Amino acid sequence: ARPASGAGGQGPAGEPQQQGAQLPAAPTAQQLAAQGMEVEEDRTALSKFLFPDKEELPDDVEMGIWDHLDELRERVIITAVFSVLAMTGCFIFAKPLIVFLEAPVLSTGVRFLQLSPGEFFFTSLKTAGYCGLLLGSPVILYEAISYIVPGLTVKERKFLGPIVLGSTALFYVGVSFSYAVLTPAALNFFVSYAEGAVESLWSIDQYFEFVLVLMFSTGLSFQVPVIQVLLGGAGIVSSEAMLAVWRYVIVGAVIAAAVLTPSTDPLTQCLLAGPLIGLYFGGAYAVKAIEANRTAAAS
Repeated sequence: ARPASGAGGQGPAGEPQQQGAQLPAAPTAQQLAAQGMEVEEDRTALSKFLFPDKEELPDDVEMGIWDHLDELRERVIITAVFSVLAMTGCFIFAKPLIVFLEAPVLSTGVRFLQLSPGEFFFTSLKTAGYCGLLLGSPVILYEAISYIVPGLTVKERKFLGPIVLGSTALFYVGVSFSYAVLTPAALNFFVSYAEGAVESLWSIDQYFEFVLVLMFSTGLSFQVPVIQVLLGGAGIVSSEAMLAVWRYVIVGAVIAAAVLTPSTDPLTQCLLAGPLIGLYFGGAYAVKAIEANRTAAAS
């Protein structure tokens, strides 16, 4: 009779059968090293950006939470004092500033009215506040950078100068673009639409709320390439990933323009959406150039 093919039995050729499933072979040293390299490559994106190595932090100094708060308080006080001085200076010259901001619509025959007591005074305060923040933005930016520089790596500090200069230039370009293009286009649309039906007598407060919000929102929206360069320089998002979502970028730019512009006319939204799309693609190709330079330097 043939013996049972259970544990410890023999097969037809007289060879002992295996007990259970065969165990996998232990990984070799080369495989372990390759796995370690894969883990290191996976850590080079977001985790290395958030938790850099100590060798990459030349000014790494151990500070307590209260020391950080004291330094932050000092820098906030300096920023607040300079901003108040800038706002005070702008308030002294509030009337010339208001005449300057009324220029985009004066040629259309629009007249401005003070509809309540003190409306022009509070409009002057609002204008001085916005212009004071605009003039004080370099000091605000300097204090913010001085606070975070000790926590930046050597690689990140190389991008700091171009990022700061590019961010400042793009902000002022956005404000100038809003004053020279967006504001006249939007206001001329409203005036021409109402022509022949009603006389354009506008509240000075509502006009300046419209103009100042449009200018500052445009300046902030022009920071898109700066954010892209930061993400690309840190290795968090690649240029291919930015360019791959171009359809969503176009839709998002139109939605962002509709949210950022205080008016509801499609002309102003399209005038803002077009530069946003161009800035996004410009930032994506800038990241691509940075990646090419990095690859060339590594090779």
